[in-house]
Formats: sequence, structure tokens, C-alpha cells
Amino acid sequence: MNPAIRQTVALARRSINSTFRFPQAWFPSLFFPLVLMAIFTASFGRSVSFIPGFPHVDGFLSFAVTGAIVQGVLISAVGAGAFFAGDIEGGFFDRLASSPASRSAILVSRLCASVVLAAGQATFFLLIAVIFGATVQGGVVGALIVIVLAALLAIPIGGLGVLLALRTGSAEAVQGMFPLFFALMFFSSTFFPRETMTGWFKIVADINPISHLVEGMRVQVIHGVDWQAAGTSLAIILVLGVLTVGGSAINLRRRLEGDS
Repeated sequence: MNPAIRQTVALARRSINSTFRFPQAWFPSLFFPLVLMAIFTASFGRSVSFIPGFPHVDGFLSFAVTGAIVQGVLISAVGAGAFFAGDIEGGFFDRLASSPASRSAILVSRLCASVVLAAGQATFFLLIAVIFGATVQGGVVGALIVIVLAALLAIPIGGLGVLLALRTGSAEAVQGMFPLFFALMFFSSTFFPRETMTGWFKIVADINPISHLVEGMRVQVIHGVDWQAAGTSLAIILVLGVLTVGGSAINLRRRLEGDS
């Protein structure tokens, strides 16, 4: 096996184990989206059929589950960045930098942990939603599309967390970015459809890429498999990935050159 691949696998295994070993790394990304999804579902239930402009769904839970998935991925990105910053603060990053380890393995391994966590989160949320009465109109294929998109979304979002860690070197500074992520979600169609919005809020939601990302995933649940919508979500993920992962790679090189 290629040494770079072997190093990436070993570091990815460490990142995944460290993520699941500490509840503070994964519990918030499961607990908070579930609580919010439960509150909204209890508030609206099946009454959404009487709201003008609301898409036809069998209940608010079917509408809300993909928003909860994206919210979980965003929260876990903060954890990914905080763990990476913790490696910088604790000196593990410096030991890696002074070792013959592949530089790409340092970045890719952290993103692998984010992908695994996101795929698990998406599967868990879909199972919970189905157990409590939601219907995935796209069936198994639709569910798999949502899970794959969620896993891929973890790459650019995890890349953003790593970028912040490299820029600040502080776990507290990375965690302080959580309110910004949450605001981006509230100013989108994550929790309510754009068709029900008016004024400046709708304008912001229309230009917010998270709106189109969530909607491309949501349609697989509430209407059925839609490859065009899935392609739109994938395109947004790719653009975000180029920006955040590319930025992380640039800042990783700068930090390594600064330490050398």
C-alpha cells in the first residue's frame, strides 16, 4: 500500500475513534437537531396542510427531517474544527509536522471522520423520523441519496471547521463560530419553505445556498427521487468544498512552512 494512503487510513482511524470516544464530539449534533425537530413537529403536526404555500406532506416531520440532518452536519463541523484545534494546542499537530507523514493525510484524515459521522447522523435521523410516522416518498433510493449528500456535505463543512482551526489555533475560537452557523440555517428554508416567506427574509433565504441544498435533499423525502434536485445539492456541495477544503489546504501549508 502507498505510504500516503497508509498514513491517511491510520490518521483517519484515530480521528474517527477520538470522535466517537468523546460524547461531546457527537452528542450535540444529535441532541439539538432532534429536540428542534420534535418541537416543530409537535407545534405544527399535520396542520401544515392548511398553511398557504406549504408543500403537500403527510406531516411536518417528513418536511423537517432533512433540515435536522443538515443542522447535525453543521454542528459536527464545529466539533471537527475544535478537535483539530485541540491537536494544535496539545502539540500533536507539531509532532505530525516534524514527522515524515504525508501533509495531505493530515487534512484528509480529519475530513474522513466528519464523513463517517455525517453518514451515521443522516441514517439515524431518517430511522427516527420513519419510526415516528414520517414517509420517505423516494423509498430506499431516496433515503440513500439523502445519506450520501449528507456525507458529502461533511467535507466542505468539516473543511471550514479545519480552516478556522488552522487560522486561530484555538478550540474556543472555533466553537465561538457556532452562532454564525445557526444563523445561516435560520435565514434559509431549513425549517420552513420559502413559499411561505415574504419581504426581506425571503430575499435572504432565496440567495442563501443552504436553502437550495436542503431543498434538493428534502424533495427526495416528500416527493420522491429527483435527480435534478440532487444534482443541484451536489453542485452546491462541490463549490463549497473547493472554497473550504482549498482554503484549509492553503492555510495548512502556510502553518507548516511557518513551523519549519
